[in-house]
This record gives sequence, C-alpha cells and structure tokens, in this order.
Amino acid sequence: MNLLFANDRAGEYPPSYYAATATPLAPMPALSGAHRADICIVGAGYTGLSAALHLAERGYSVIVLEAHRVGFGASGRNGGQVGPGQRLEQDDIEQMLGRTTAHALWQIGLAARDLVRALILRHDMDCGLNPGVLHATWKARDLPHAKAYAEKLAQEYDYPEIEPMGRDAVQQIVRSNAYQGGALDHGAGHLHPLRYAFGLARAALAAGAGIFENTLVTSVTPGAPARVETAQGHVMADHVLLAANGYLGGLEPDVAAKVMPINNFIIATEPLPSDMVLTRDVAVADSKFVINYFRKSEDGRLLFGGGESYGYRFPDIVSTVRKPMLEVFPQLKEARIDYAWGGTLAITMNRLPCFMRVAPNVLSASGYSGHGVALATLAGQIMADAVAGQAERFDVMAGINLPGFPGGRRLRSPLLALAMTWFALRDRLGR
Repeated sequence: MNLLFANDRAGEYPPSYYAATATPLAPMPALSGAHRADICIVGAGYTGLSAALHLAERGYSVIVLEAHRVGFGASGRNGGQVGPGQRLEQDDIEQMLGRTTAHALWQIGLAARDLVRALILRHDMDCGLNPGVLHATWKARDLPHAKAYAEKLAQEYDYPEIEPMGRDAVQQIVRSNAYQGGALDHGAGHLHPLRYAFGLARAALAAGAGIFENTLVTSVTPGAPARVETAQGHVMADHVLLAANGYLGGLEPDVAAKVMPINNFIIATEPLPSDMVLTRDVAVADSKFVINYFRKSEDGRLLFGGGESYGYRFPDIVSTVRKPMLEVFPQLKEARIDYAWGGTLAITMNRLPCFMRVAPNVLSASGYSGHGVALATLAGQIMADAVAGQAERFDVMAGINLPGFPGGRRLRSPLLALAMTWFALRDRLGR
C-alpha cells in the first residue's frame, strides 16, 4: 500500500482547519509526455518549494512534481511551530557529535528560523507568523534541566531568548494543572502552515519554476542526465532533488533505510471563550515523549496535536487526540470537535535530519522528526546551494552518522511501536 493514497483521496486536501481557512492555488496540470529541465524536484512541500524558489531565482529551469496538490503532505498539516536549533537539544548533540559539530548545527538551525521569517516578509505571505513557543514541563523533576538548558543556550550559544518559568507562571498562560513549569522561547514562533506552503509556491511560480500536480513519480534513474519517470510522462534533468519526506515510500531504498514515516494527528475545537485554555497567543509543546502540542487559531479554537501511529491506516482521530487533550484540559470535556485530521511525517533513529547524496546528481533531504517547518525550508535552500556548487552546509548535514532502523522495512514499525509504548508508559508514571 502507498502512504500517498492510504488515507487521502487523490488530489484532495484533508478535511483540516488549515484547508478550510486557506485560499488554495488554482489547480496545476499533471505532467504528461517528455520534458527537460536543469533540476527536477520530487515533492511540493516546504523542502521542494523552497528549493524550487531558490534555484529559479538563480536562473535554473526547474520542474516540481507533486503526487497530490501543493502543500498536501506534512507541510500543510503540522502544528505550525517555527523554532531555532534541531529536534534534539544541544546537550544531546554535543554528546553525540562533539561541541564543534553541535555549534555548527545550532547555527544551521538558527538560519532555518531566520529564513522562514525572511521569506514571509520578502514575499508578503499571509500566514500569521506570531512570536512565542512555550515548552511546558510534564514532570517536576525535569524543571532544573529546563532552567539549566536556557542558561546554557544564553551563555554558550549566544541565545538569551528563553525565559524559564515556574508552575505559577506557566499556569498564567496555560489554563491547566498538568504542567509543573517550563520555558518560553521568545525567539520561536508559530504560523498557519498551509498558507505558508501556498506562499512558497506562489513565490516559486513567480520566479519561473514549473509545478505539476497529481503527478506520481514512479522511478528515478541517475545518470547524465537523470530520468524521472511518472505515471504519464518523464523528465530528463541534470539534477534531481528528492523532497517527499514521509511520503517518499520505496522510491529510494537508501533513504528509506534511515527515514521512517509515522502518523500524527490534530483536532480543532469549536471557538472557545478567550481565556479558557490559553491567555496568550503562543504555541505550546510539552515534554512528554509522545509530544502534545497546541495553540489557538485566529478564530479562537484550540488546535491540539497528539498521538502517533505507525501503520498505514489512520485510527479514529478524534478519540486518539481527545484523550491527551482532556488530560491537559479537562474543562473541554463537552467542547465540540469541528475538525480532525492526520498526516505522515518522517523520523530518523537519532532525530537529526537525513541529508544524502544518493548519486552524484541526486540529492535528498528528509527526516525532520517533527521540527520541519524551519528545517525543511532551509533544507531546500541548502540543496539549491549544493546544486549551484556551494555544498558546505549540505556536506555538514550529510556527514552526520544516521543509524538505520532495526528490523528492516517489515519489522521497524512494530519495533518502534513497542518502544513508543514503553516511553508513553514512562510519561504516565508519576511526576
């Protein structure tokens, strides 16, 4: 079964709050027949659209192939949080890769956040970027680390934007007894993810890129030029960029060995009284291993994300997400759920992104592990730079040793589900 079609109708956006509150681009044609381009990009999410924009601005001819619609995948379904750094904390990266690489990755992560801001401003994107992400602590014993980490980033990484908070301060923002404290990152922010994807697409089209929708890529054959085969045609290109993330499937086995798709889910309540769940317009992500993340919409709904699954089919989304939502906000027991949707993202074993030179002229970037709004945008720029001969940042990212998932493609999902069950149990064991 292909994840591209397991839970969604061909060419249709999911029934999300985001799809209901964004003006889509006019449908673009499916590719048919033979085409030639300097660069062919597989996937019209943040990575592919950013790469298309930056390459078209350099004067390259660019063709983007999307199996569904622009922003159809995780780029149009996520929690909308835009933060600096990587998915892992710098402490963990230092232990894993050393201080020098950790500092390089921090700068790359900071550049990712800054690039999102710059693109939104430069192209006048209407995607509601607002500052503030609160990292809420689930267990009291984790509070000293949260405070120490904020101090570490200020002193060693020149990032003084994080404000540690005690239990009372967090409860002034989050109307819940679930959290023991936390830290507010004033340098992070949140946006409407699908509108942002549409903004990138409009900018790429204006720069001269070509985008084909409802165009499933069936194979990529490296060479000079490479050949990208689709259901009804093909593209010959000097370079191919793989930007399909969790929906890449078996298109490139070397990437699939290190990047695994998982499903995540969000529900949107009816509009709520102004201070019922959040008193400030910040996004929240908590410290549970299977993270809860939430924020208010422009019209006062709670957008709450939580729960994961590892098979092809989505579970009952409302019941899956309502359970963790009520753990945090029991006052929403009678609240109506107006929207519920899921999507497929991609993780790696160590939660650092997977950059790979599959062949001399075939590059891939994926595996953002839930930290993809900023990193995926920058990944597109980094791949564009590499095509243009400036591969320093690509080589830094591609040089990270990413272990493959144990069990091969058949057993890795059940093994991960077992591990996730264990960590979820740990989340429930005391404070």
